[in-house]
Amino acid sequence: MQDQTDPPTGVVEVVERSLELFVTDITEALPKVLAGIVFLVLAGLLVKLVMFAVRRVLARTLPGEAPVYRQFLSTIIAVVLWFAVALSFLSVVGLSELAAAIGTSAGFVALGVSYALSGMIADAVAGVYLLRDPDFNPGDEVTVGDVSGQVTTIELRKTRFAVDGDTVVRGNAEIEKKWTKRGEPSDTGATAD
Repeated sequence: MQDQTDPPTGVVEVVERSLELFVTDITEALPKVLAGIVFLVLAGLLVKLVMFAVRRVLARTLPGEAPVYRQFLSTIIAVVLWFAVALSFLSVVGLSELAAAIGTSAGFVALGVSYALSGMIADAVAGVYLLRDPDFNPGDEVTVGDVSGQVTTIELRKTRFAVDGDTVVRGNAEIEKKWTKRGEPSDTGATAD
């Protein structure tokens, strides 16, 4: 009988040794794979529960807002949660180094994307503020820079104004920096004859 440390000499011995190593590797990896599957099931249930709670909270805190804003926020939260679950799964099955590499790479990609989309992000953040501002509503007469007109729609990234029969569109970041609400008629009790 051949010693296990000696290299195999025949084709049959090579196949037998390969099968033994394969079965040994599968048997050693099976507990980690099962733990990973159990983790995914539990994490999936937890993410579903958290997302249900997030949607309920968003519906209560932003009741008058368009559903697209609530969906936008809940989608961002869901992506972050599922990404964390994926990295944790890799760690559970014994691929911690891969999880660390993917996490680091994703951080650099997110940094690049956020830099590239900084204008869009600034408009979106300003849009949320404008939508929540009780002094800035559709129908209001405002002045933004060189434009004076009536606010027709406020969207996440842009606001539309009616100016002399034309529609003027401005980015919300530009508007949020400096806008002035034009005076409303005061109720002085004077009547026209």
